[in-house]
Amino acid sequence: MNRLIRAGLMFGNLFHVSSPALVERYNRALHHLTGKRTKLTDFYIDISGFSPEIGAELGDTLYLNHKGVNRQFILLSMEQRTAPLLNAKFSTSKAVLDEFIGKNEAALFALTAKDAVAGELVNSVYDVSEPARLFDIRRITVEADTTGGTVKDAAKLADMVDQFRGTEDGWYDDVLIAEMITLASKTGDVVRNPVTLETMRFEQRNFWTAHFGGLYVFQDVAHPAAILPSGKDGLDEIPIAHVFDARQRNHIAKFFQLNGLTEPILEARGIKSAAILRQKMDFILIDAVAGQGVGLTDLSRSDLRRLAREHSDMLPPEFHTLGRLVNWAENGGAFPNISSADPVYFYTLRAADTPEAELVNMLLAELAPKDIRQLFICHKDLFYRTYAAWSDAKQAYVTDFLEREYQVDKAGVRDALFGHAPQVEVPPLPRKRKTPPPVPTGPWGAVKRR
Repeated sequence: MNRLIRAGLMFGNLFHVSSPALVERYNRALHHLTGKRTKLTDFYIDISGFSPEIGAELGDTLYLNHKGVNRQFILLSMEQRTAPLLNAKFSTSKAVLDEFIGKNEAALFALTAKDAVAGELVNSVYDVSEPARLFDIRRITVEADTTGGTVKDAAKLADMVDQFRGTEDGWYDDVLIAEMITLASKTGDVVRNPVTLETMRFEQRNFWTAHFGGLYVFQDVAHPAAILPSGKDGLDEIPIAHVFDARQRNHIAKFFQLNGLTEPILEARGIKSAAILRQKMDFILIDAVAGQGVGLTDLSRSDLRRLAREHSDMLPPEFHTLGRLVNWAENGGAFPNISSADPVYFYTLRAADTPEAELVNMLLAELAPKDIRQLFICHKDLFYRTYAAWSDAKQAYVTDFLEREYQVDKAGVRDALFGHAPQVEVPPLPRKRKTPPPVPTGPWGAVKRR
């Protein structure tokens, strides 16, 4: 993994905690949440405050995510918002944290200037030892405060101010005034500068979870289902209408179709579909020849064609089918009819423009794992596990490709692959005026009507 780390493709963009003041704030928050402290004086944290170094020190990579549910978080700086979320157990956690920080940006900026903010993504489930418990997770509430309880004290002080103003003899209540002064010394002027964090709740109906080998739950769609790509052995007792594994390709394809969750890449608007499919052919080619001792560095388009010719007997069916699709798109060749049973089927799809597009692209990446670019962008957890089993030559090729083709313009690549062009509104044609029917005429002019 060192190659990925050096290229910034793993543990990249983490927030560096190096000053003694920040380390001490982190330790206060860590002890407040878990009762533990770190002896490290220099470490990196993700958006939730999780540090791989501290996880190694404590021998617990889930020290902020006990049993993989109700993830806790520590915010030291607003710069954490751009960091990734490591060891995610639910696909929704990153979006929840990002929206919470964005909605409370001003308050969090003020609070983290003096203290760490510690919190938790709370749901009603504290243990998912049984798959059915996943379906009890319906709503996530974000709870947070500083380690000193600034937000709680500010709310208490605001109530005292209201009591003081609403009481005729408030100026004579020495006890109330003394308590207000004591709290104000900790919170500041809550009248002019209110210190509050918006209580936020999020519905969690459609999600991916790393539990039970990784499964996808789609409840808030017209035709609900759970999809378990790694297999559903022992997981049949799930409280949902349909449960599919990767072998049931036609069922998954039908599920996508019935819910309008995918679209063929060749029919997508505003993208270079043939170029995207040709790139997928390159990834499949590299996967096929990586173990043959061939050089995979600095490959040009002609080099890739040469490798395809020299190793044509080793190329899988999906390579040739994609080739026929590209030929149809670029040269008007015969259009290949592709069913869901074809190994290439899920390589030809992308998520449609729906609220679940990110989750669907994640599932498609797992169903078409040879597309290393989509796998890295949409499903990093699976990418890292798959990467570890590749040959050194393929690891070098993939790292170089992602560093060269993705790192330089992440937003642009994502938009080119998964973005949806806005619908173009076609102005209505001007309505034709109705012309009166022609007046019948005779040999002596217009015919009079009775």
